[in-house]
Parts: sequence; structure tokens; C-alpha cells
Amino acid sequence: MAAKEKLEAVLNVALRVPSIMLLDVLYRWDVSSFFQQIQRSSLNNNPLFQYKYLALNMHYVGYILSVVLLTLPRQYLVQLYLYFLTALLLYAGHQISRDYVRSELESAYEGPMYLEPLSMNRFTTALIGQLVVCTLCSCVMKTKQIWLFSAHMLPLLARLCLVPLETIVIINKFAMIFTGLEVLYFLGSNLLVPYNLAKSAYRELVQVVEVYGLLALGMSLWNQLVVPVLFMVFWLVLFALQIYSYFSTRDQPASRERLLFLFLTSIAECCSTPYSLLGLVFTVSFVALGVLTLCKFYLQGYRAFMNDPAMNRGMTEGVTLLILAVQTGLIELQVVHRAFLLSIILFIVVASILQSMLEIADPIVLALGASRDKSLWKHFRAVSLCLFLLIFPAYMAYMICQFFHMDFWLLIIISSSILTSLQVLGTLFIYVLFMVEEFRKEPVENMDDVIYYVNGTYRLLEFLVALCVVAYGVSETIFGEWTVMGSMIIFIHSYYNVWLRAQLGWKSFLLRRDAVNKIKSLPLATKEQLEKHNDICAICYQRFRQSDASCGEVESQGMASDSLEIISMNVEEVLSHFEMEYPITFQMRTCQTEVISLSGITPAKFPLTRLDQPPWI
Repeated sequence: MAAKEKLEAVLNVALRVPSIMLLDVLYRWDVSSFFQQIQRSSLNNNPLFQYKYLALNMHYVGYILSVVLLTLPRQYLVQLYLYFLTALLLYAGHQISRDYVRSELESAYEGPMYLEPLSMNRFTTALIGQLVVCTLCSCVMKTKQIWLFSAHMLPLLARLCLVPLETIVIINKFAMIFTGLEVLYFLGSNLLVPYNLAKSAYRELVQVVEVYGLLALGMSLWNQLVVPVLFMVFWLVLFALQIYSYFSTRDQPASRERLLFLFLTSIAECCSTPYSLLGLVFTVSFVALGVLTLCKFYLQGYRAFMNDPAMNRGMTEGVTLLILAVQTGLIELQVVHRAFLLSIILFIVVASILQSMLEIADPIVLALGASRDKSLWKHFRAVSLCLFLLIFPAYMAYMICQFFHMDFWLLIIISSSILTSLQVLGTLFIYVLFMVEEFRKEPVENMDDVIYYVNGTYRLLEFLVALCVVAYGVSETIFGEWTVMGSMIIFIHSYYNVWLRAQLGWKSFLLRRDAVNKIKSLPLATKEQLEKHNDICAICYQRFRQSDASCGEVESQGMASDSLEIISMNVEEVLSHFEMEYPITFQMRTCQTEVISLSGITPAKFPLTRLDQPPWI
């Protein structure tokens, strides 16, 4: 059953690809220029090319038929393709019959076939071919009336009966006319089928819109047609044909630079229409999704799919490519210019993919450094991926500087890759600090301060880059060419990447300052109190040292601000028990329990069930 469903899913996509290819061809075909070329050629007197407006109307009819084929239900689409296959088989059968009659006329032998070996071989070959055609037509149409598809065998039967060759030619023409009449009768008997199908489809659409609305109808069609996969397959077919046409006309192997240029020009050739551009967008989305899924699988193995079974990633890169293509008028450019512009757009897309890979790898690498995991293979995978994310963006920035002249926009594009490398460097720096702390007997003091300043530095750099983009965009809008799309992008970029980022950074700074002030206001335990109560730290659950009234992790006064984020917890029963058992630690409580974390750990509301380890571990 699963294999049948997979086969139906494959057919649902494969049978709709020709309709999109037909739409793409119709979009490329300029009817007016075509008829201008006909008028200047010798075909101008041909009656088929005298009716220009009829051809224009047929051009629009082609659009309608393509859309109908694209939206036709799968069962009707399969049936239509079977009818088309039957027509091709009938045409093949008549071609076999025609070739046989022509060969017999050239041989001019009218005697018995068994007396002439060559004539017998021609007859046997034609008969086997005709039997295969009749059998296939009967199987495709699911009928046992095989005689309906046997008209093209009449010339063979006439030759077996020693009919003169001139008469066999007439019989062959009669067989062709008879088959044509059969096809016309079939079309006439099913003439109202498209009308009835359109009527029932309209009735169902009206009912769905009345009950669920247009949005639900659009989502249903999107899922039934599998639009992303459909356009991706369409674009891959175009790209494969483009690559094949290039290598089929070349005898010498191309150099590495030539292959890179071939790759870019082939992509440029395959995004010259809106349909092929959408195909490229969905292809980039699926490639980005595959790369990010592979990245997470490389870091976590099969646990990545158990923890996150549906990774809704990849669409960001596709939407980015679509916006940049529309903004720059990509499909209206010449092929060479389009190839160079695509190199910049694909650079931005790859930089976005690398940034998404860093967002996946960063928490996993830091958690691995802090978890005291002894698996060398896990550490190797994490460090190797970080080294790749450190080197590859810098290499991309270097390569694009070799092809393009440096300007402000190119500097901003390159700065995103450089910033990714710097962020990876910060992640590796924090990872190394965690590992050093793991191998030291004494913990590193003020560890969280170092982490806070490292992260704050990169957040400040990101903010400055976003601010430069907005400043340059505003200057271009004021002193250069103003566009609605450009103004919208500047507004969205200003709100999400500048205003919200500034608010988040300022809020983080205020929380940090408030946390430090609250911790400094807490009283310190004396040596006598420690000896009397033999207390433990409320954060790390280790004994206080008698020398400086601190625990084994970091100084007791900075423990709270270095370990936990400010949260409020309603744990009155736990606190009363904690006050009775550990009075010194309870002095850290204010009106409500305030716990501070600046290392990313945010524990939920919990009862203290064990005193030998923190509850969130």
C-alpha cells in the first residue's frame, strides 16, 4: 500500500511537469515576431500562415489548455495520458505499415512470400511489430476488442493473399482513413466530457469557497498539486537539458573556470521566465533544507530527527532569492548580465545558509562543551563543522572580490560572511573556555562575564552592519532613484534588524545591570555562620569554602549573576523548607525568588527534589 501511494505521488508530479514546460514555451514564444519572420521567408504563401489572428487566439488557447492540464485531477490526467499514448501507438502502427508497403513497391516482387527470403523477412518483421502495437493498445485502453486497433494490419493481410501491389497501396490508405474515423468517433462520443468536468469542478469550488473560504481553497490546491516539488522537478529537467545540450556539442573537456561559467550561464538560461524563476526559487529552498538537515544530522545523528522531526527551514533562502530577482529585474536581462547578477544573488543565498547552519551548530557546540561529554567523535564533528563555517565564508568573500569591483553594497554583502566567521570564532572561543574549565581543578572565575562580553561584541557588530544598510538605503532613496519595493525593504529592515535589535540589546543591558546591583546588595556570609550551618550554594549545590565564603564554582557573590537569568518562581513551600535547612543560602531570597542566568539557561518552576544537583540538569 505504501508503494502504491509513493507511485501515485510520483505520477502526480511527473504528469504535470509537461504542462508547466508548455507554459514556459508559450511565454518564450513571441507570436508577432514569428509572423514577421514568416512574411520575410518563402513560407509566406503557405495558407497555414495566412491567418495571424487565428494563431494569436490559438496561442491563448494553449495557455488555457496548459492551466487545465496543470489543475486536472490525477485520475483524469492519467486517463488523458493513456489516450495520448494510444494515439502514438496507432501512429506507430501506420508508420510500420507504410514502410512495409514502400519496401514492397521498391522490391516489385508480387509472388508468394515463402519463395523470397527477403520478402518473408520484411513480412515477419512488420507482422510482429503490428501485433505488439495492437496488444499494447488493447492493454492501455483496457479492452479485449483488439480488432479496433488492427486496421493497419490490412496491407499485411492483403499481401498474404497475393493482392497486387497497387491495390495494397489503396488498402493502406483505407486503413489510415478507417483509423482516423475511429479516432473522430471516439472524440465525438466524449465531446461533452470536458464540459461536464468543468461544471462539476465549478460546483465543488463554489461549495468549498462558501464553507471554508478562498484561503482554504488555495491551500488545498497547493497541497494537492505539490507546487514546490512540481516546480523543482520542472527546473531540474530544464537545467539537465541545458547541461546536456552544452556537452553534446563540445568535444574538448572544459577547465575549472569554464565549468564555473557554464554552471552560472546554465542557471541564467533556466530562469528567463517567471515559471523557471519560481522553479529556481523552490530548488534553492529544497537545497537549503537538505543542507541544514544534513548539518543537524552530522552534529546529532538520528537524534536530530527525533527531537525536531519537521525542520521548517529553507524557505527563507528561496524567498530571499525571489525578492532579489524581482527587485533587480533578473528575467529581463541578457544571459551574460543575468549570470553575473545571479552569482551575487547566490552568494547572498549561500551566506544565509551558512548563517542558518551556525544557528543550528552554536547551541549544540556550546552545550557539548558544558555537558562534560567524553565522546571524542562528537567533539570532532562539532569542531570540524565550526572550522568549516570559519574558513568557507572568508574564502567566498575572497573569491567574489576577485570577480567584482569593490563598492559599498558589495562590502555589505561580504561583511555578512565575515561576520559569520567572527561569530564562529566567538563560539569556538567559548567552547575552548568550557573545555579548559573542564580540565582545570579550579573553575575559571568570571566565566559568564567573558561570555557576555564576547556575545555582546558580535551583537554590536551585527547592529552596526544593519544600521549601515539602512543609512545607505535611505541615502539612495533620497539622492537616487526611488522605488516602492526599495522603500518597503528599507522599512522592514529598519524595523526588524535595527529597531527591534536595539530594543533587545538595551533590554539585555538593563537586565544585566539590574542583576549585578541586586547581587551586590545581598549580605555576605561570615566564617562563623558557615562553620555553624555547614551550608551549600543555592546554584551549584557545592559546599562553601571557609577561606573566602565562596563555593567551589565561582565567588559566591557572583554565582547568582553568572549562572541564572532573572525569573520569578512561586515556590513558597520549597523556600520555607530551604530556609529551615540552609539559612545562609536563603539570604539570597528577596520578596520572590530571583534567580539570575546570563549563560542561556532558563529553568522552569520546579520543586527541589534533590540537593546534590541542580534540577534543570
